[in-house]
Amino acid sequence: MARIADPRPAAEPGSAVQQQRRAAILQATAALSAQKPADQVQMNEVARAAGVALGTLYRYFPSKTHLFVGLMAERVDRMQDGIHRRKAPAGTAADRVFDVLSRATRPMLRQPHLTAAMLNSLNTADATAVAEVGHIDRQVRSMLLTICGVDDPGPQDISLMRLVQHTWHGILQSSLNGRISADETEDEIQLACRLILAPLA
Repeated sequence: MARIADPRPAAEPGSAVQQQRRAAILQATAALSAQKPADQVQMNEVARAAGVALGTLYRYFPSKTHLFVGLMAERVDRMQDGIHRRKAPAGTAADRVFDVLSRATRPMLRQPHLTAAMLNSLNTADATAVAEVGHIDRQVRSMLLTICGVDDPGPQDISLMRLVQHTWHGILQSSLNGRISADETEDEIQLACRLILAPLA
């Protein structure tokens, strides 16, 4: 399990070269973590695979938690890009949210080590120390509200989507732990969407 992040800020890449280095670090992390559990992935191994100095790695990602949360943020950004490119699915708000989450879930379950590392890091990270935690929460909530057609969400709308996010993470964790099958995972995500989002029908 990734350890809780130290309370130090991560540097933001400014130039194109710095952005490329950060992207290379995330790519190397994804490749290594697809093969073995997070606790077996070493920071110096990531730096070597990314072709950067260890100090450069720690500049952008002060801990493994920063690293895996950063990777999760990148995946969420891709998820949003995919939603923008695709035609909005038909059906109720629950149907549309389920469509988005099920599409996101399938590739995540095909990479259990990586997904477990990202979820564990997201769950243990201190949002005051790892800025991307808040970005991920807001981004997912915003895209789900948008897909539901809620342009001006009130407190209840936000709370409902937050509950969907928490429940989705819990179902994913159960699937990764081998407690439910892939089919049960999809069924439970669908049921959760229907129950939680009933007020939006």
